[in-house]
Amino acid sequence: MTTPTETALARRWRLEINMGTAEAPSWALCPGVTEFQWTAEPNIEDSTSYDTDGWTENTKTAQAWEVSTTFNRKHTPDDTAYSPVHEKIRTAFFAYGDDSKVHLRFMDRNGLPEAYEGKALVNWAPSGGEYTALDQVEATFTGTGPLTPITNPIAP
Repeated sequence: MTTPTETALARRWRLEINMGTAEAPSWALCPGVTEFQWTAEPNIEDSTSYDTDGWTENTKTAQAWEVSTTFNRKHTPDDTAYSPVHEKIRTAFFAYGDDSKVHLRFMDRNGLPEAYEGKALVNWAPSGGEYTALDQVEATFTGTGPLTPITNPIAP
């Protein structure tokens, strides 16, 4: 194995949305992504007792995850429809119950092993701007349930 010497780029992330069902997933690229960040913060509680001889002990009791992304809105050349993926995200924002959850996965677009999958609630925030600005949306996906490491589906 060679020693890694190259620095990974932030644009390595690829976001996909399940346009199908849980039983028959149909993964589609979220087009136009210009920014992408994710976090998975653990909840750590102090579990120190007298038995630790003054050393602190901690226990991980929960974990929350979130994906924040900005993307350029994409539409058909005749201005009759937006990207179906963008529309799935937008309509989930206005929905309740299971319809408010988006099944997503994200992975290293170069095929490196880092990849994750989960279900999330959506916050949809159009950026607005001056007359010269692009139509962008800031979408935040707040995990509901686990964020699961998966095998990168585009790995060689």
